Amino acid sequence: MPPASGPTVRRRQLGAELRRLREAAGRKIEDAATHLECSMSKVSRVERGQAPIKARDVRDLLEWYEVADPVQVETVMQIHKDAQKQGWWAHYEEILPSGMATYAGLESDARVLRAYELSFVHGLLQTEDYARAVITAVRPGEPDEVERLVRFRMERQKLLTRRPDPLELWAVIEESALRRPVGGREIMAAQIKQLIQATAMPNVTVQIMPTAKGAHMAMAGTFALLDFEPTTPSLVYVDSIAGNVYLEKERDVRKFTQTFDMVRAAGPDPQETPSILENLAREMQQP
Repeated sequence: MPPASGPTVRRRQLGAELRRLREAAGRKIEDAATHLECSMSKVSRVERGQAPIKARDVRDLLEWYEVADPVQVETVMQIHKDAQKQGWWAHYEEILPSGMATYAGLESDARVLRAYELSFVHGLLQTEDYARAVITAVRPGEPDEVERLVRFRMERQKLLTRRPDPLELWAVIEESALRRPVGGREIMAAQIKQLIQATAMPNVTVQIMPTAKGAHMAMAGTFALLDFEPTTPSLVYVDSIAGNVYLEKERDVRKFTQTFDMVRAAGPDPQETPSILENLAREMQQP
């Protein structure tokens, strides 16, 4: 099985269990906030898996929620303990954009990732030179910081070759993103060639959405759908200049799933992707 018990997913599981127990006890969020002497927003973020909580506060809540079964108490406390572990991305956390560490944890715990890319090649499929050009353009900084962000992106790519269960990736990339010579024509040509190689991986599917297809319902922006182990709900990640948004409600996940399914159905068959990319690479190499 993939590492479904990673700290990010475990934090989500802990929050969901604390919310379930609170509701079963007939308590409201404001009641829990008063009991812990903290804000309602803090309790809400804990229950959404977006904020840490101390072990003594978890035990306090379990007692207050009248959870008497010692096995259930210890199960919840073990989830809390697992949620405190640091993932590999912790070494980069101080330089990552807001929310990116959370995304890295979710991505690491995911079994399947479906992504629509409007402007760039997906991060898991980028070459070092392309990643460096993108990071330098969208987040100018000190050269050392840029290089660390490049290494972080390359580290993420190990998910596609992890054993025994590599991450399954289905990426739909707009043709216009591949016609933009990010870093120059040579770097872009090399990036397209790497995409061709990626299509040969059994766990990677790449579709190129032709510009000639015109408007479609996903054009509002880049998003990703992350699926985990069966007991952990899927979620949607939406990336934008304004910040990162995570959507977990069933109706939101269903809406983006339908959008992705319609987009990939409108695109060319994935078997055509290598020939489409080869044509783009040839064009990129022309003077």
